[in-house]
Amino acid sequence: MSRPFLAVVAFALMLVAGPAFSQDAPEPTSVPSIALPPELDRILRDYERAWRAGDAAALAALFAEDGFILQSNRPPVRGRKAIQAAYEGGSGGPLRLRALAFHTEATSGYIVGAYGYGDGPGDTGKFTLTLRRTPGQPWLIFSDMDNQNAPPKPRRASDTP
Repeated sequence: MSRPFLAVVAFALMLVAGPAFSQDAPEPTSVPSIALPPELDRILRDYERAWRAGDAAALAALFAEDGFILQSNRPPVRGRKAIQAAYEGGSGGPLRLRALAFHTEATSGYIVGAYGYGDGPGDTGKFTLTLRRTPGQPWLIFSDMDNQNAPPKPRRASDTP
């Protein structure tokens, strides 16, 4: 076979195969919810209640004294008083939390979950809660990291200071 013929065949294969390789990845399927042990489920239900009520003090009380909140597009917040201040005026609404995975040891653990608002289908975002406790005491949130499922909206020129 001649080199020009092989070059044409290779080029034709790239044209045919190119679109197959450049397809967007399919949307991931929803990860099913799991049931949590009561002492962990309490954390999620207390968080939902405090959030819905806009009760920053009750939200902060779910955290360890030196805990963190780690939200998208915001600097870390550390300490129960700072967490309460960060949640003042920023909570409220029909938050729904569901668990996807969890693990605990004697004094530490985690919950991986998803969240949404209202009765609408699907999740708005996902979260991880790292947990700790003193033996025999209730679990407290050491860190709450969350982010949305949708990509951030592009900034407009008018958005810059």
